[in-house]
Amino acid sequence: MDAIDWSNLSFGYMKTDYNVRSYYKDGKWSTPTETTSESIDIHMAATCLHYGQEAFEGLKAFKGKDGKIRVFRMRDNALRMQSSCHGIMMAELPVEVFEETVKKAVKLNERFIPPYGSGAALYIRPLLLGMGAQVGVKPANEYLFLVFVTPVGPYFKEGFKPTPVVILRGYDRAAPLGTGTIKIGGNYAASLVAGHKAHEMGYSAVLYLDAKEKKYLDECGPANFFGIKNNTYITPLSTSILPSITNRSLMQLAEDMGMKVERRQVPEEELATFEEAGQVGTAAVISPILRVDDIDEDKSYVIAKDGNAGPVSTKLYNKLRGIQLGDEPDTHGWVTILD
Repeated sequence: MDAIDWSNLSFGYMKTDYNVRSYYKDGKWSTPTETTSESIDIHMAATCLHYGQEAFEGLKAFKGKDGKIRVFRMRDNALRMQSSCHGIMMAELPVEVFEETVKKAVKLNERFIPPYGSGAALYIRPLLLGMGAQVGVKPANEYLFLVFVTPVGPYFKEGFKPTPVVILRGYDRAAPLGTGTIKIGGNYAASLVAGHKAHEMGYSAVLYLDAKEKKYLDECGPANFFGIKNNTYITPLSTSILPSITNRSLMQLAEDMGMKVERRQVPEEELATFEEAGQVGTAAVISPILRVDDIDEDKSYVIAKDGNAGPVSTKLYNKLRGIQLGDEPDTHGWVTILD
């Protein structure tokens, strides 16, 4: 393959050597097998195409200073995918099948894992599709689970630097009792228009308010939200937020640092009181927030007053990255080291 400029990778797709697949048929999952094909042979009446039976995950593998490959919180991603299966009536994917498929995909594409110190990672995308043909609205009886990988750089081109986000009151990401708590494609499709509008206006993301009352912070398009004040890590509690594994990790690390952690409703007005704030997810880990503009209400909340990431966000970011890379002790058992 051509030499890869590891330090200047975008967050985009690059062809790797293999992806790994398991099929569900007649009530059981097949042994995961590799293929070099980037295509899927799919029936035109498959439920993933018509009725949204599609779920996915995102996690990363890293190469440490010791040369070992580390996958971060793989089991938690497997359990979240099971939650997505239950949410849209897909065959439950066993944790063991998820983990075996991920490990195999990473090992088969080991040469694409960015080297230690490059700032890049191997992004892992598990994908579950309803393959069975249906015309009526009902779940499929056959499914495909596949895992592909691709080396990636930072999700936000600015990296670990504060960026502005915007509240667009004319858009919702998910209904209060809908599918917002599971990781399915429809939620992301619902955020495309608002996200595109935000990018055109110079913002990194949309910060959604709760869909019911438009009073409380929900989450950003591709990430959860957190705020810091008075030695407290605060993140919204809502029935339409995807439970971010990275956010859960940061909450634990904040507690380890002696901070108080609160998951609760966060009124929009509380933005004015935060010392720091950020977007948090697998892709970016933490993307600090510069300011939040509520353009419909002609309000602006400046968070990073000096234009730089705050000390708590920086400490949390460095700690989590250190665990992922093997530079910090994995005291909570989050990392799987591949042989």
